[in-house]
Amino acid sequence: MSDEAGTPETIPGQPPIEVPATEAEAPATGTAEAEAPAVEPEVPVAAAPAEPDPKLENTLILELKDGAVTIELMPELAPRHVERIKTLARAGFYDNTPFHRVIEGFMAQGGDPTGTGTGGARDAGYADLQAEFTNKLRFVRGTCGMARTAAPHSANSQFFIMFAPAPSLDGQYTIWGRVVSGMEAVDKIKRGTGGNGIVQGPDRLVKARIAADAPAATPQAPPAEAEAAAADPSAG
Repeated sequence: MSDEAGTPETIPGQPPIEVPATEAEAPATGTAEAEAPAVEPEVPVAAAPAEPDPKLENTLILELKDGAVTIELMPELAPRHVERIKTLARAGFYDNTPFHRVIEGFMAQGGDPTGTGTGGARDAGYADLQAEFTNKLRFVRGTCGMARTAAPHSANSQFFIMFAPAPSLDGQYTIWGRVVSGMEAVDKIKRGTGGNGIVQGPDRLVKARIAADAPAATPQAPPAEAEAAAADPSAG
């Protein structure tokens, strides 16, 4: 029904009520009044789904054997690479993958399910990415970069996390994030041997997930003992 005021004969959006002239002129006798037009119940409007928190949407959490590592993603620097990381994490691609190449004082590399250093997400239909090099950030401790071959536009799914600065990588590899907490867990990743740092029996990335996808925490009920104490003021 419209919100505009008016008599039952003139309310916009409602059919007019025809009142016979004899009834309209007759004095009130205390009989029942004419019924007003039926009012349709209001249908509740479903609330629009909440937009994801941009900060949580661009936070990657890696669960390692020694703890969780929180990484700030940087879509403003490398939108294609960040989207690839998020897509693969949500698909479970990185779960249980090895850190196959780890060099002391340099970096830890993973993201290859085969553990050979030649695998990636190509077999799953993901094409290689165009390079998104930058001169706004440097490869320092905690920087997360995308591994590639000698070809600049060959990054796919393999990534690395820096143990220490490496100026020789600046502007040559795509930076897609940085560790903001949990670097101590990265430091404990098993090292490789030889010049290539290939790891025998490597540590694995337990699980990768986007913070925005984490289920809301459910409050836990107090233990039975606590409930009893709360119910009995004399207890204790």
